[in-house]
Amino acid sequence: MKKLFSLLLALVMVLSLAVPVLADEAEGETVTVLYTNDVHTYIDKDLNYTVAAQYRDTLDNVLLVDAGDHIQGTAFGSMDKGKTIIDLMNLARYDVATLGNHEFDYGMEGTMDAIEWAQFPYVSCNFYHEKDGVKGDNVLDPYKVFEVGGRKIAFVGVTTPESFTKSTPAYFQDEDGNYIYGIAGGEDGSDLYETVQEAIDAAAQEADVVIGLGHLGVDPASKPWTSEEVIANTTGFDAFIDGHSHTEVPMQEVSDADGNTVILTQTGSYFNNLGQMTIAPDGTITTELLTPAEVKAALYDVILAKLKAGELTVDDLEVDVDACQTGWIEQVNEELGVVIGTTEDVLDNYAEDGTRLVRSQETNSGDFAADALYYLFDKTNIVEGSPVDMAIMNGGGIRNEAITGEISYLTCKNMHTFGNVACFIQVTGQQILDALEFGARGVGTGEEIGGFLQVSGAKYTIDTSVDSSVTMDEKGVFTGVDGDYRVKDVQILDHETGKYEPLDPKGTYNLAGYNYTLRDLGDGFSMFDGATNIIDYVMEDYMVLANYIQSFEDTDGDGLPNVTGYEDLEGQGRITIE
Repeated sequence: MKKLFSLLLALVMVLSLAVPVLADEAEGETVTVLYTNDVHTYIDKDLNYTVAAQYRDTLDNVLLVDAGDHIQGTAFGSMDKGKTIIDLMNLARYDVATLGNHEFDYGMEGTMDAIEWAQFPYVSCNFYHEKDGVKGDNVLDPYKVFEVGGRKIAFVGVTTPESFTKSTPAYFQDEDGNYIYGIAGGEDGSDLYETVQEAIDAAAQEADVVIGLGHLGVDPASKPWTSEEVIANTTGFDAFIDGHSHTEVPMQEVSDADGNTVILTQTGSYFNNLGQMTIAPDGTITTELLTPAEVKAALYDVILAKLKAGELTVDDLEVDVDACQTGWIEQVNEELGVVIGTTEDVLDNYAEDGTRLVRSQETNSGDFAADALYYLFDKTNIVEGSPVDMAIMNGGGIRNEAITGEISYLTCKNMHTFGNVACFIQVTGQQILDALEFGARGVGTGEEIGGFLQVSGAKYTIDTSVDSSVTMDEKGVFTGVDGDYRVKDVQILDHETGKYEPLDPKGTYNLAGYNYTLRDLGDGFSMFDGATNIIDYVMEDYMVLANYIQSFEDTDGDGLPNVTGYEDLEGQGRITIE
């Protein structure tokens, strides 16, 4: 913002809030590391890249780093595959970042584009080239050393091995299905621990302080690759800035393999906080999470004090990131802000405690998204003579919070943020059963599974008294079922009778979905390998929703289709959990 006084006026409203203790500036020996993670392109909030850049400018001996998942999440990322987000991070003068699993969502070419666009280095010690199953050279430098405040500080990058399935395994393969990229993990985590230890040892030869910059998380579903396990099985980290699980960890002490204390921290997600690490002159490390109000209050106090002392001028606060950020928000909102429908229902996926229900049970948003796919192939005659039997939608691809009232293209884009493309394949009943079983493996355990399947044209039951016997390889890709199925009573809608009929495992069915799940091994769905492709690259995911919305009638007389029939958050009874 180029006008300091307008900034001060905007901030005066939060003066009464608690202000965090700012870094000690004595002799320039204290170093501050500001950090973000899992921003997921939420740039239209009170805390954003502009505010982070301005706060950085008020501090001495400061570094700004990111722990991944910054180019995907909303239309602000997907509209240009993260280009503007990287531009904003460049303008905010990020010093280093690591790759999150969603940095792979635009394909490997998109990943490499982001790395090239960035004026800051990406680091990852466990992302490597692969040939014939043999590990090759690292794709990126494993660490980066900065000299600031009289200290040499190294950041060791670590990328979650879950990137294979939480992005798309096909992106790591060549056209023949051979893996040409790998991410060290190992079924027991040993490959990851050994790789990280090698990077720590190398970094320690050059640096006084070694900080992990990882996208691993603390979610039990990510075991054995969580940040806590990596710390516990290595030695040499002084601190670890984490991401991936969207967990707010202000400051947690974790013991490493030698019993030394490592400070673990994570900001949560969506720019809800800005992380601040303080490395004191004696080497003591502390961390805290600053809320938007706290950052702005701190900005006000520091700017005012430095102005009075003559240490700061208006020109020092001219941050180009604001103009870039505001312009991009306006452009995207204008292009996608056209209202195409309304709803009196409340489409949602979240419980009051923040649990993402769509990943473990039926929700009305899940029904709506699956119905949109079913409608696309049922009513638009895209494939004559091949009626759709069933549509599936992975819960992890449904990102919206509560939707009600006006619906625009932007609403649809924020519901389906990935830019996946609808496709239509012919499968066996057994492949459908395996897919449902794989998606249901976490139901009843409290575990959120992005591959949990919402359905249209079908019904099924999950018996939680039966433990999941799904088997997976070390990358989390489905390999089979080694025991009883917990999914039962699968029924498919018969077009001619209008009744649901039992699934025939030996039968043939036409299945609608997105290429992410049906063709690219997304979430680990390998059971569709060998299925007959009927048609691919039909329509982008958010346009599938828009197409379906426009099929509803204008019941209010306002000229807009009114989406109805999705009143109950828990859906329409397609998925029964026992």
